[in-house]
Amino acid sequence: MYIEEYFEQVRRAIAYNTTLHHQKLNLSTFPHHKHEGREDNVITSNAPMFWDVLSEIQSQI
Repeated sequence: MYIEEYFEQVRRAIAYNTTLHHQKLNLSTFPHHKHEGREDNVITSNAPMFWDVLSEIQSQI
């Protein structure tokens, strides 16, 4: 299990994780998924490499 999150002030900007709370969405990459912004904005995602997440964060700041 992993959770990688990036917050801008108090708002979560991106999050990758494998928690089971979105099983009902039938994502092709389940349990891997990504939140973009809001908790309910969930998309498919493979397990990210740390450096890829870091690059994504750097592109947003």
